[in-house]
Amino acid sequence: MSNDINKIINELHIYEKKVLKELEKDENASPEEISQRAGLNIKSVMSAAGSLSSKGIIIVEKEVDEKFSLTKDGKKIAEKGLPERRVLKKLQERREMAMKELSQLDELDKKESNIAIGWLVRKGWAKVDKGTISITEVGESSKDKKGDDESLLETLIQKGKLSKEQFDADMADGLKALKNRKNLIAVDKVTKHSFKLTDLGREILNEGFTLQEEATQLTHEQLKDDSWKDLKYRPYDINAEFPKFYPGKEHPLRRIIQEIREIFLNLGFTEANGNIVDSAFWNFDSLFQPQDHAAREMQDTFYMKNPLTCDLPDDEIVERVARTHEDGGNTNSEGWNYDWDADIARQAVLRTHTTGISTKCLANEELPIKMFSVGRVFRRETFDYKHLPEFHQVEGLIAAPGINYQNLLGTLKEFYKKLGFEVRFRPAYFPYTYLSTECEIYLEEKESWIELGGCGMFRPEVLEPLGVNVPALAFGLGIERLAMIRYDLSDIRMLYKSDISWLRDIPLDNGIKLD
Repeated sequence: MSNDINKIINELHIYEKKVLKELEKDENASPEEISQRAGLNIKSVMSAAGSLSSKGIIIVEKEVDEKFSLTKDGKKIAEKGLPERRVLKKLQERREMAMKELSQLDELDKKESNIAIGWLVRKGWAKVDKGTISITEVGESSKDKKGDDESLLETLIQKGKLSKEQFDADMADGLKALKNRKNLIAVDKVTKHSFKLTDLGREILNEGFTLQEEATQLTHEQLKDDSWKDLKYRPYDINAEFPKFYPGKEHPLRRIIQEIREIFLNLGFTEANGNIVDSAFWNFDSLFQPQDHAAREMQDTFYMKNPLTCDLPDDEIVERVARTHEDGGNTNSEGWNYDWDADIARQAVLRTHTTGISTKCLANEELPIKMFSVGRVFRRETFDYKHLPEFHQVEGLIAAPGINYQNLLGTLKEFYKKLGFEVRFRPAYFPYTYLSTECEIYLEEKESWIELGGCGMFRPEVLEPLGVNVPALAFGLGIERLAMIRYDLSDIRMLYKSDISWLRDIPLDNGIKLD
């Protein structure tokens, strides 16, 4: 046991030792007395006491004493008397008066007259009926009887300040009444600390120690003149707890987006960006989606009021897209067999996907092309654990001679591999691709396959109107769903909550948790 005590003593700071020495002389010494006798400022004494308390060497007891006094307004009220008392004196002379007369009394201002009425009724001194205030029997009997609040006002103006220990029962009732009024009573809280030695503290004092300044940091001069050899060094406990620190880091969703960007850039893709607000032409029509399709309904798509419409592209592209919708144009397709409406195509919408960026690139960029885009998309979804009205989507496009379905599957297999997933593909239907496929990844912890994206070869009805005569493959996935899998979330809304504890608990890329 002696070795353990010596270890504790050796690790004590000089200030802790000084506080212990003073408690050895006088165990009832106050922090202020210790400060004066030990030559330490009070802040150093309290800091040392806190450290000693955390080590179980002393107990720090705290006692809070409240002192009550009158504010500036309280002193004025004490000198003039409570507003209801001043009105009561008038009522005892006249028995009753119109409420509007109160503000005309010399004894009251307008603010005080309103206060007086409330307290007259509350104390039962008067009653109000049809704009007239009249005295009650209680009011008559209170002529020469001071209330507890009035007695306390007199006491406070005489003595200046009272501690809570000086209050009797009547004064406590008076204090409660005065506290219900605004800005009459000032409360000063005085905290007193006292220290008490524990058994461990007594053992340390019985073992004994000397006060000697200890070096914690060496100076250039001490190293130069070799005086560091004669210094006493305070040992450090390498097993002591260290404070938690929370350095800044990327939001988890932003980190995944950046990871996806790096994968595509390393695979030779270039990044493209588009507008959040776009025409229905690029968002729907260019993708061979009919103008009466359910996805275009107000309950599925956000339509804009400002701007209400967007400009259409070149007349040649518009005409080819219109013909393709109506009768298939030059695609050997039958189209949708309806009269295409340019006004519907001009409608401004919040984009429902980023695929419109792909069709714009096909129409305007020189081929071959290999591009991707990441951005927010908007749909009229009901908030729940797996749906949001806005979320992120990543889109990919490759258009070049000789591109085929096998290239599509190979590209996606490499992409998901770099994300750390095993992927499989199954047939699917999308209105603007054929062949169409859904991508599923395998989750070992759940022993199940989860759908994570869609892909396919653009149909001729998409490519021909845009002037593209080579095959094109496209794919897309929702990033929030990927984030939910990566961070084991059951509620997509967690990604957008300001939950600092969850954000701190998300490990860095190297697996280190910040706690």
